[in-house]
Amino acid sequence: MSQEPSSAFFNEEMAATYDERFARLAPLKDALHLGMRMVMAELPRQARILCVGAGTGAEALTLGEANPEWHFTLVEPSGAMLAVARRRCEAVGLLPRCSFHEGFLDSLPPAPEFDAATAILVSQFVVDPQERLSFFRGIAERLVPGGLFVSADLSADGEVKARILSIWLKLIEYNGASTEQLEGYLDAIGKNLAVSDTSEVETLITSAGFESPVRFMQTLLIQAWATKRS
Repeated sequence: MSQEPSSAFFNEEMAATYDERFARLAPLKDALHLGMRMVMAELPRQARILCVGAGTGAEALTLGEANPEWHFTLVEPSGAMLAVARRRCEAVGLLPRCSFHEGFLDSLPPAPEFDAATAILVSQFVVDPQERLSFFRGIAERLVPGGLFVSADLSADGEVKARILSIWLKLIEYNGASTEQLEGYLDAIGKNLAVSDTSEVETLITSAGFESPVRFMQTLLIQAWATKRS
């Protein structure tokens, strides 16, 4: 199964230190989450939110704090990461408003029951375009008509991608990556990690059953879109 990040990679050791590993990059995450909150402010008071590739629960925690009646379904193939998410949600009293699904998106019933969905830095791990299309389509199938979708991935416009990538690599180095790790990162692009042209991502989202997406934020290689189910 290649539709989402490998649960073998996000093992117990990785899960335990995941947030700490990326602490120096927290301003990027905070900016993205703030933009996401503003985009999703139009949702109903008791909205049902699907968090795909939920990781350690960052999106649910951010949105749950600001919206005390929202309910969250966290989908994550790594049991270790999901366990961390559960503990974090319990610590802030969010657990009663959360459901946890260990597995890939395609193992979640496809009934359209969610008012919104998030997939933050997830689809970039689905390198094959047809599988990535299926991934986005699976999200669309689980949203109510007009349901909101917020997606963020590594992407850049073709003519400036190389320049932005060079800056991005400096950011990874700033976060503590060694020369060997940087070389491994570069080698993974196109094999295990997609850094797509902006137009390619937007075309896939639209083809999956969404309206033309609006790019509401870019931070170096991270681009974020908002759209609705057609």
